[in-house]
Amino acid sequence: MAASMGGVAAYRDLVPLLPDAFPAAIVLVQHRPTHHRDSFVEALRYRSPLPVHLLADGDDLSPGVVHVVPARTSAALTADGVRIHPMDDHRTADPLFMSIAARFGPRALAAVLTGRLDDAALGVRHIKGSGGRVLAQNPATAMAAGMPNAAIATGCVDFVLPLPVLVHAVVSLVMAPGAANMMRVALPSWATAIPPVAAS
Repeated sequence: MAASMGGVAAYRDLVPLLPDAFPAAIVLVQHRPTHHRDSFVEALRYRSPLPVHLLADGDDLSPGVVHVVPARTSAALTADGVRIHPMDDHRTADPLFMSIAARFGPRALAAVLTGRLDDAALGVRHIKGSGGRVLAQNPATAMAAGMPNAAIATGCVDFVLPLPVLVHAVVSLVMAPGAANMMRVALPSWATAIPPVAAS
């Protein structure tokens, strides 16, 4: 999941709605400044029914854990674990989503929440191109509509939902037998999905 402006409040409302038996790994991107203590992670730990872990270089993703990308960094999933790289701008969701698409293909699920600018728009094209699913927060319910609008404009978003409904859709897609196939949405002809690169 990716968010920027308004994302702290969105995650604060979203994370408590996850069931404590949620079986998949969750990775959160939140654009935020660097501080000695990461109050964002501490706030999530207080409200989350799942363990919350601040990612470090070399970590592996664990099922049923909320993993948080450190402030001012990007994260990419590799065969050797998560790789963390310092970032000077706020385009931190795209590298994560691209690596998730390459690693998990049709099992990938991405959600773009409130935020300014267009981070995650490139990443959702890779998620959708690999056969994964993409959700976006309804821009009318977002504090900042830039990120969800940019994702929607790619044509690669399956569902546009207000935040509480989006959480339930994530849970259904992951936990309800057959839901992932039942909730498949065809790409419009103008969509700009990026299929995975064939191995040479």
